[in-house]
Amino acid sequence: MVVGTKWRALVLVGIAELFAMTLWFSGSAVGPELAEMWNLTPAETAWLTNAVQLGFVVGALLSASLTIADVIRPRYLFAGCAFAGAAATALIAGVVESGVSAIVLRFLTGVALAGVYPTGMKMMASWFVKGRGLAIGVLVGALTVGSASPHLLRAVSGIGQPRVVLYGTAAIAAIGGLLVLAYEDGPHQPETAPFDPSAIRRIVTDRGVVLANTGYFGHMWELYAVWTWIPVYLLASLEASGTANPERYAALLAFGTIAIGGVGAWIAGSAADRAGRSVVTSVSMIVSGGACLLAGVVYGSSLTVVAPFVLVWGFFIVADSAQFSAAISELADDSYVGSALTLQTAIGFLITIGSIQLIPVVQRAVGWRWAFIPLAIGPLIGTLSMLRLRSLPESDRLAGGRG
Repeated sequence: MVVGTKWRALVLVGIAELFAMTLWFSGSAVGPELAEMWNLTPAETAWLTNAVQLGFVVGALLSASLTIADVIRPRYLFAGCAFAGAAATALIAGVVESGVSAIVLRFLTGVALAGVYPTGMKMMASWFVKGRGLAIGVLVGALTVGSASPHLLRAVSGIGQPRVVLYGTAAIAAIGGLLVLAYEDGPHQPETAPFDPSAIRRIVTDRGVVLANTGYFGHMWELYAVWTWIPVYLLASLEASGTANPERYAALLAFGTIAIGGVGAWIAGSAADRAGRSVVTSVSMIVSGGACLLAGVVYGSSLTVVAPFVLVWGFFIVADSAQFSAAISELADDSYVGSALTLQTAIGFLITIGSIQLIPVVQRAVGWRWAFIPLAIGPLIGTLSMLRLRSLPESDRLAGGRG
């Protein structure tokens, strides 16, 4: 089958992305079971996610510096990386019996996923010029739903059965790799843009790029820490409220909290093309940052209070994500836009390692009720940066002059 239109390409790559990205939180979804099996500390459990973050950064930088994405056809790179990540996850389920080995394999999974997500964005860019914000928003939405899927697998059939979840996500990711082989490059294949270390000076002195990056870094400080620890927060909250069968409800709500962000990314992508990227990103961060503070207020409440709260939080927390990349592609000079995007992604994911590790430290001091409070500083700084950008002439280059 050959994909002949941009909308078919969007659907195909979106589904493949959704399936492949189930690998991202496959380890952290079953973190409680693995921690019990292997006697992991909270910090070691956090590394089941942090290793993926670090592996992604290493993989992205290697791919960019070696121009791998320009040497290998995108569909083959995407498929090969999906298969590699699936194999690493299956090995954790079938062979591994210690935290160290699992963390190494999770790192390799992150390296593999660096050939999936950025490659998917490149695929979309080859089909979309007009409506690129919507297209990348849909792709981020697919990534979001895929990242949430391990929690759904755990809720449906995997409570207390980590191998079921790990094997399930590995199989789904492999199917995604097979699906993407039906893709063909679009008519607007981007020019080669390898990582250029000499461009860093220009990137860090470009006022518009710096402000957009600062917005993204604030967003990332919150995003993955919430995605990593929201299942544990929910379980503690539901147990405190006396909810029956709290583990299953916590897993289902964790899935819903992350997955609904897929809808948020899609809607925000369309809205940003019409209303401006600085407005959409600022509104999203104001809501999600406020939720970091309000999480302590709703903690221990009934399901009728907690469920809508975390769903609203999940909708807004990732709604703005794709728009920061779109903003950099519009603000950075064409001569170094590839390096600018690579640097943005690398620093953003490095920041997540710090915030993911911080939450259990805060939790031990103040409990899960107020554990998310330090994350609010990220959206605050990010919002101030994007509002500042909106007031400058550089904002005329965003979303066709909409700011």
